Amino acid sequence: QVLQHRGQDAAGIATLEGRTFHLHKGNGLVRDVFRTRNMRALKGNAGIAHVRYPTAGSAVDHNEAQPFYVNSPFGIVLGHNGNLTNTDELRRAMYQQDLRHINTGSDSEVLLNVLAHELQEKATGFKLDPQKIFASVSGVHRRCQGAYAVVAMIAGYGLLAFRDPHGIRPLVVGSSQTKEGIEYLVASESVALDTLGFKFLRDIAPGEAVFIDLDGNFHSQQCAEHPRLNPCIFEYVYFARPDSVMDGISVYATRLFMGEYLAEKIRREWQDHDIDVVIPIPDSSRPSALQLANHLGIPFREGFVKNRYIGRTFIMPGQTKRKKSVRQKLNAIGIEFKGKNVLLVDDSIVRGTTSREIVQMARDAGARKVFFASAAP
Repeated sequence: QVLQHRGQDAAGIATLEGRTFHLHKGNGLVRDVFRTRNMRALKGNAGIAHVRYPTAGSAVDHNEAQPFYVNSPFGIVLGHNGNLTNTDELRRAMYQQDLRHINTGSDSEVLLNVLAHELQEKATGFKLDPQKIFASVSGVHRRCQGAYAVVAMIAGYGLLAFRDPHGIRPLVVGSSQTKEGIEYLVASESVALDTLGFKFLRDIAPGEAVFIDLDGNFHSQQCAEHPRLNPCIFEYVYFARPDSVMDGISVYATRLFMGEYLAEKIRREWQDHDIDVVIPIPDSSRPSALQLANHLGIPFREGFVKNRYIGRTFIMPGQTKRKKSVRQKLNAIGIEFKGKNVLLVDDSIVRGTTSREIVQMARDAGARKVFFASAAP
């Protein structure tokens, strides 16, 4: 639930008990998919948890919830954050050359089968060691294009995590000293480490793989030929929680800087502005809007009340659903708008779906003028 903001479509958990996987997944929020009886059945000393925001495949098919499982070789479970750009090419190669059938439209299942094929090619005498596993990840890097931060479990061996050569999606690793020994946690955001009591060790580097064997030994290696950090800017703008730190950069500080730069642009290009009040569009734009208001010396007000039981609109599947949910999610506080020239600040403009609805809400609430600004350049 700590990372629920990263995906609302589906959730799943897989655990490893000896050589046996236990898996439960389904559509919906974490609290809807899992009951106490489900959690009790997830036995083992290693696990993968995943929340899904669909970027490929079906948004409604529960079979596309992650983690995915393949039984050969060894038995592998995989969770993936990202989006492959050569999925169709890989899918054909999996069928025609590697004799592997992909059962869903998910690029994550394709990625799992690419990894499985590479492990099968590198394994000798049906055995793996860290070097063979890292060589398999190098094979994945050569074949897969796009963004992928991956955590996988290999039955009988341990946990594998790796990041694409450009580090487009984030991945961090932390540890916790317990009376049984050192425990490790790999997650998309550092906030997961903080919340669960793990000490941040480091970001997994672009192209790097980390393997933790069943005895708790930690192995790592650079597996890409030309790694280079090119993170997705939208992680800092919208996806991530503000209390996360990614690749050494604070998400919160980034949003403050964007507010400062926006204020400087307004001061430079609109010196005679007639803005009466700055109002953020909850929640991710709030640090930028507050910083902008402070730098321009304009009052900052909370003009919208957010229904916290409605999910994040950008990551909802379907344009109609996103548009309808805006009015359900936000309600204007009339006294903050009536007769005022209002500057609305959002974190970004992608489709413009929510922006148009929110501007109309401000007008309906009595604003004399409505200006709209995006914190993201």
